[in-house]
Amino acid sequence: MSDRARNTGPMLASLRCGAKTRCGGACCSPAVFGRKRCRMHGGTEGSGAPMENRNARKHGSFTRGAIAERKEIQALLSEARRLLEEMK
Repeated sequence: MSDRARNTGPMLASLRCGAKTRCGGACCSPAVFGRKRCRMHGGTEGSGAPMENRNARKHGSFTRGAIAERKEIQALLSEARRLLEEMK
């Protein structure tokens, strides 16, 4: 270990994050300079969800067109099953 004194004063005096944690308490990490949250709760650049909900459009399975296409295919299949049952 080093025998130098550590300069922890500014970090101890900084604002605390205050975000609600999973256990219900407040986060006690120091907030990022100029922000209200710590680096884990959205204080850094690029953290958090992307704008315009780009995660939902990653594969296109839940777009209006894809959902409508699946419903149309399901209707055609149920009609075909019904016709096959009538033929028996």
